[in-house]
Amino acid sequence: MRLLFRIFVALVITIVVVIGGLLLLPGDKLAELVSDQLEAQTGRKLAVSGEVALSVWPVMGVKAHGVSLSNADWAGDQPMLTAETLSIGISGPDLLNGDVKIKTIRAKAPHLNLSTNATGQGNWQLPAVSDASPSGSAEVDSAAGGAGSTLNIETLMLSGASVSYAAHGEAVVEVQNIDLALKWPEPNGTVDLVMTLKSSEGAVKIIGEIGTFAEFLDGQVASVGATVTMGDDIARFDGRVGVSGEAAGRLTVKSDDTVRVLSAAGLGDVSLPQGMGQSLTVGSDLTYTPDGRLTLRDLNLDLGGNVLKGAVDLTLGEVPYVTAKLQAQDLDLTGVAATGGSAGAASSETAGWSADLIDASALALVEGSVELTVASLNTGSVKLGASKLNLSIDNARAVLKFLPASVFGGSVQGQVVANNRNGLSVGGKLTYSGIRLEQALGQLAGYDRLNGEALGELQFLGIGNTQDAIMRSLSGKGWLEIGKGFFTGFDLEGLMRSGSGNGGSTVFDNLSASYTLKDGNLNNQDLLISLKGVRADGAGRIGLGAQDLDYLFTPTATAANGGRGLSLPLRITGPWADPKIRPDLSEVLEAEIDGIEDQATDQLRQKLSEELNVEIAPEQDLEEAIKDGLEQRAKDSLLQLLQGN
Repeated sequence: MRLLFRIFVALVITIVVVIGGLLLLPGDKLAELVSDQLEAQTGRKLAVSGEVALSVWPVMGVKAHGVSLSNADWAGDQPMLTAETLSIGISGPDLLNGDVKIKTIRAKAPHLNLSTNATGQGNWQLPAVSDASPSGSAEVDSAAGGAGSTLNIETLMLSGASVSYAAHGEAVVEVQNIDLALKWPEPNGTVDLVMTLKSSEGAVKIIGEIGTFAEFLDGQVASVGATVTMGDDIARFDGRVGVSGEAAGRLTVKSDDTVRVLSAAGLGDVSLPQGMGQSLTVGSDLTYTPDGRLTLRDLNLDLGGNVLKGAVDLTLGEVPYVTAKLQAQDLDLTGVAATGGSAGAASSETAGWSADLIDASALALVEGSVELTVASLNTGSVKLGASKLNLSIDNARAVLKFLPASVFGGSVQGQVVANNRNGLSVGGKLTYSGIRLEQALGQLAGYDRLNGEALGELQFLGIGNTQDAIMRSLSGKGWLEIGKGFFTGFDLEGLMRSGSGNGGSTVFDNLSASYTLKDGNLNNQDLLISLKGVRADGAGRIGLGAQDLDYLFTPTATAANGGRGLSLPLRITGPWADPKIRPDLSEVLEAEIDGIEDQATDQLRQKLSEELNVEIAPEQDLEEAIKDGLEQRAKDSLLQLLQGN
């Protein structure tokens, strides 16, 4: 018993002496001790420029002002870490055994200066350093592994932190106002973390766990689960991640206010049209590699009513490159046109095409190819049925292919091109069938007076930075055929009966025409319209740019005039909104005058033949016939005189 008491007294005396000695140890000496231990574990130098204060058992604490941690040799002169204050807690019992074990680190207003080199190594990857060599110099112990195998901090607390990240060859990204709580109770176990990013749009909170954190710090891939919330918006990732940026797993996102989230992420004032992500729900298998390649598989994307499914490959860079294959049911893109402020197609009430500048700069923001299959698509100006589309963009030149597309009640194949490399131009080459012209012309050209189902071809090119300039520069060619249909605005049969054709409609059995486009004018010379008992030919100009007409219809009542037909030419002139239709009297008078002249000539030819007793052929000149007849009569008279008659 006495022996036990002596042992107890000796132990108490020893503890008092050790603690008393530590309390008498100056703060800067303890800070130096911690710095030496940290340098031994990580190879980085911890410097303290301000005051140092101490705390005692069971956690020996040192609180330092003006702290910095040196950077990797290749990462420049700026420290990897700076902080206004840094508190480090050391395990007292372990210290009695001669082992400095860091229990907690707390930092106020720390700044992490992170970067990667050309090989993808991060400056936060801290190499392990062995005990001093016999020569007294520290050497890297390659067999000991990285910092994760030696470094263990049970608790890390950061408040008001900021981080700058400079990936090799890329612009620096900076995030401020970060609070972080990290718990790492077991050296070979899982880290739990809670991070809060504060912004004017609200706080973003990240709760996550990283398995085998030591291996993660050493550059190995580790399992990661993280939930990001901002108000009612939430994102979740479950998969595997490496410190170099590689990641693979399942991503889910749900946001009711995507604009607010993007603004909080530092993307500034972002505007999203209705149906293009104002609200967002995403589910996808994700793979990302450090060279900037993002792969999305089993993608289900809801952009606020517009749902897309499929796969996407994205390569990030100065100009991102995307390849995608997507399917959708009903896409409503009317919000895009409304947000873009497009004037749309001209209508009968407008004064002309829009003169607002067209901003086509977006064609230079991305490159790649997107294949889209839809059940329907509504852009506001054009409505597609079941269609397969392919959009490719290369150096500010976009090509939209219809493979085919259902539009205006029919089908279209071919392509449309928008080129903004040296000013904007639009063009295309299309073949179509079953197109309802009242829909097509009404939505594209604001002209809905022609009704019928058409097939044909069209090639066109327009140049300009406004809708008006493009329409006034149109060039190209095409042809069309229409089965049964009708015109509204004039009654051809009524015109043939009473001479008044304005108002009403004209029903036809067939229409065919070819045309050329030049300087915004459609020129046609072979229009043929077949009606019951009437044939109509046409030729003239349709001003696509000026939205006017100067066209001559020549309807012929085929059964009239004893079967020879009766024609009444019609001149259609003026603006599309209010065309004037009237008989072309100059054509009628010219025809009548020609008829009277022909009749008088025939009668004169017959009378001369009787008087001169000479047969005058229809093609013979009358003046020559009279001269020949008089000469013949003179010869006959002279002959009779010589013969004594």
